[in-house]
Amino acid sequence: MRKVLIYSLSLFLILVFAGCAGKKKEGIEPQVEQPKVEEEISTTEPAEGTEIPGYEEEGVVRGVDELAREMELVNIYFDFDKYFLRPEAKEALQKNARILKANPQIKIKIEGHCDERGTVEYNLALGEKRSRSARDYLINLGIDPGRISIISYGKERPVAMGHNEDAWSKNRRDEFVIVTR
Repeated sequence: MRKVLIYSLSLFLILVFAGCAGKKKEGIEPQVEQPKVEEEISTTEPAEGTEIPGYEEEGVVRGVDELAREMELVNIYFDFDKYFLRPEAKEALQKNARILKANPQIKIKIEGHCDERGTVEYNLALGEKRSRSARDYLINLGIDPGRISIISYGKERPVAMGHNEDAWSKNRRDEFVIVTR
């Protein structure tokens, strides 16, 4: 009986190890032929009379930069252990509301953050209160609630590392992220 058990166990182990010693298959990448470009693109100056009135290359670049700055949603900051909106936070939210009203296709996510002090649970709750206060203020300014989602990251995503008031004040914030256009 004992010999049968030993032979069975040995056979089982041999089968297990033989099954694990397989050869790795190398991935075969499909050969895709790239289309050939037959037309050459001209890099010469535009013909006379084809200039666009009022077009200046530097002005266009500046215009794009200004537009990008105008579309940038502004983050807001909070006092220690507070979720009430400071006056400068209300001004930033009014700017964000103007951007959202001008672009009704945009939906945003408000991310609530805290500094490292406090427990994980406490900071998650505080971060949620902060994002709710910003959301409620935007709704009062006329933004559709369906366009705003909120989340709290508590102290899990600091922007400033350090164990001092300067770092902590940068981490007590709401960030505004565009999720769809």
